Amino acid sequence: MRHSIITLFLIMLFLSKLTAEELTIGAGAYFQTQPYKNCDAIIVPSPVIFYDNGIVYARWTRFGVYFYGSKEKNLQWGFSLTAQPRPNGYKPSDSPDLEGLDEKKSSFEGGLAYTIYSQGKYLEAMLLTDLLGRYDSYIAKVEIGMKQKIANVSLYPSLIAVYESKKFTDYYYGISDKEAARTSYLPYNPNGGLRVAAQTYINYPLTKKWSAFFNLRIDRLTNNAKNSPIVSDSLVYSGLASLLYTFD
Repeated sequence: MRHSIITLFLIMLFLSKLTAEELTIGAGAYFQTQPYKNCDAIIVPSPVIFYDNGIVYARWTRFGVYFYGSKEKNLQWGFSLTAQPRPNGYKPSDSPDLEGLDEKKSSFEGGLAYTIYSQGKYLEAMLLTDLLGRYDSYIAKVEIGMKQKIANVSLYPSLIAVYESKKFTDYYYGISDKEAARTSYLPYNPNGGLRVAAQTYINYPLTKKWSAFFNLRIDRLTNNAKNSPIVSDSLVYSGLASLLYTFD
């Protein structure tokens, strides 16, 4: 994974020199609370890459390739193939309440995205599938946001809705018959549902090249996920604090 990030960075840097587009890279600490009973929050290092030349793009840890669209002064839109990590999951050793259950692993998703920008506002819709065969299904996401500026601080607040399929919800929050036989839980096979979230990105310039970058997000689990016997919190909090450098 580390070598692939380095290779991608070198490719982006080369493309930025050819197209005169800015490339921003950095690293920071990502955290995410776990909704499962007595599970500690996840804190991991995270690379950060931002780049878009109208052909390929990188947005934090998500990458894509445009195949159809238009880029004008006041309106930009495009369809792309995209991929991103899925940081869900747990190990039975993460909590006494998860002992006897199967490990639920993180994954990597890929699919189709449509994005439109106009005068500081944007809308993005994505249909993604599980590329690693963890939950072996799909999710659908819509996000609406805008850019705001207060003094020299840039804010990017947005609202998000994600439909999580039955297989997705069952994999991360369900209890199979085999798991129930090994634990005190009854079988739980939930249907899919709608997760909603609100977030903002915050960019604070330190110098011409360096900036501090933050992400703050809160998700409300679907009703079927929060009713799982292994879930104790219907809200998931996540965020990022990082330092960025911009190549002209």
